[in-house]
Amino acid sequence: MVKLNKIYTKTGDQGTTGLGTGERRSKADLRIEAFGTVDETNSCIGLARLHTAGSDLDSILARIQNELFDLGADLCVPDDGKPLEYEPLRIIASQVERLEADIDLLNGPMKPLKSFILPGGAPAAAYLHLARTIARRAERLMVALAERERVGAEALKYINRLSDFLFVAARAANDNGNADVLWVPGQSR
Repeated sequence: MVKLNKIYTKTGDQGTTGLGTGERRSKADLRIEAFGTVDETNSCIGLARLHTAGSDLDSILARIQNELFDLGADLCVPDDGKPLEYEPLRIIASQVERLEADIDLLNGPMKPLKSFILPGGAPAAAYLHLARTIARRAERLMVALAERERVGAEALKYINRLSDFLFVAARAANDNGNADVLWVPGQSR
């Protein structure tokens, strides 16, 4: 259980922050960058939700926001192979599978794409496209981290599927793709 009585602790004044294990790392550490960017993705989804209130999409986004905290918790506790005094929260296969099902559900009524899409359209779609690009950055950071330290396979799958989901969700927010802003190659030549 989380209990926050005091918001500022001054423990980060020297440029370090604590992981879930208690280990201190530089705020510029790749692991911190990765879960910080997951948090940034979550914040952008929160902005999108200002424009999806009451919709089926909004309830999916609310669940995903919670799962992004799960992903942050997963990344916050490195798996160094040593036993811990507690069971760390990890992303699991069913969370990835649920994202895949959500992608299929939202993509079902849409016409196949015949052009690339420019980020934009309805406000919710624009924010979801922004969240997608932030999720892609989080994924790049997580892949770079996985080249140095252990990162759960399901966590990597989750962030990859999330950007796919956010693309389809943006299209859903653009009247199921009917209001997408299409790329016109060479239009301004």
